[in-house]
Amino acid sequence: MRRGSLRSHQVPISDMTRPGHLQILEDWLCSYRPEELFDSNGTLRPELKALAPIGERRMSANLYTNGGRLRKPLRMPDFRQHAVDVQKPGQAQAENTRVLGKFLCDIMANNMTSFRLFGPDETASNRLQDMYSLTKKEWMGDYLPVDADGGELSCEGRVMEMLSEHTLQGWLEGYLLTGRHGLFNTYEAFAHIVDSMVNQHAKWLDISKNHVSWRAPISSLNILLSSVVWRQDHNGFSHQDPGFIDVVTNKSPDVTRIYLPPDANCLLSVSDHCLRSTDYINVIVSDKQMHRQYLTIEEATNHCAKGIGIWPWASNDNRADDEPDVIMACCGDVPTLEALAATAILREHLPD
Repeated sequence: MRRGSLRSHQVPISDMTRPGHLQILEDWLCSYRPEELFDSNGTLRPELKALAPIGERRMSANLYTNGGRLRKPLRMPDFRQHAVDVQKPGQAQAENTRVLGKFLCDIMANNMTSFRLFGPDETASNRLQDMYSLTKKEWMGDYLPVDADGGELSCEGRVMEMLSEHTLQGWLEGYLLTGRHGLFNTYEAFAHIVDSMVNQHAKWLDISKNHVSWRAPISSLNILLSSVVWRQDHNGFSHQDPGFIDVVTNKSPDVTRIYLPPDANCLLSVSDHCLRSTDYINVIVSDKQMHRQYLTIEEATNHCAKGIGIWPWASNDNRADDEPDVIMACCGDVPTLEALAATAILREHLPD
């Protein structure tokens, strides 16, 4: 109510039935001298109305506050060029996010003024270090001798790295709101640090997308969770928390999507789709460790386009006219491996 007061964010006059409170409210409102701003009809005086900017100089019409009008689609390379060669399901192995990192590097090369990678001090830990062959970490401070050994620093870097998830989330949101593109990578357990920020962005997207027709679509907020709760080689107690997905599923499905690709080729297809999309919060969960590979790039593309599928090579249900006795359903890399192991055990110990 009053600048410099401890009650500046309170409601000091709430009970209008108390004597004198209505007069206090009137005195406060009159202190703004409304007679100097409005005529006798309550209309803003013409000389004051003329001070307001017009056209694109208005805040709501400025291109940089409606960044979707400035947005240009990413120049996307063909993700199929980075496909893992799968001759037989389960034989080849790869670090899924390392495969993705090579694809992201090509995206960066095509979009050096409109795409950035955001993350804590885990770019290499999350197997995305191929990015450093093209660009470095943005750094505006002093250089130390130790930085020469793997620091990967540059005043013109396009990898935004800081051990402060909420700062990174804010940077990425601002980058998207001004018409650009990006991806935020972190550990699944640490994504909780930006829970409330993601909540607010989801609310803003919902209103902008469904209720404010003049707002142009912006690039989606893409979040890659690349150290998953199912497979922690250390720090298990502090790292095993999958609750961020709960936060996202509580938001409107109009603006949220969750992707759990089972292998590297599915991750490539999913990431290509997410980076092309607008007005969504896309959460991609994919482990950084070594995993078995199941689908060719063509099979992966078809599988991701449908969103769900049956893998005939992992099933003995070849009878179109019968209902199966047991259905194993899963999503994601580690759960898929465990589900396949369970079906193998069932085949071994149960009769046909």
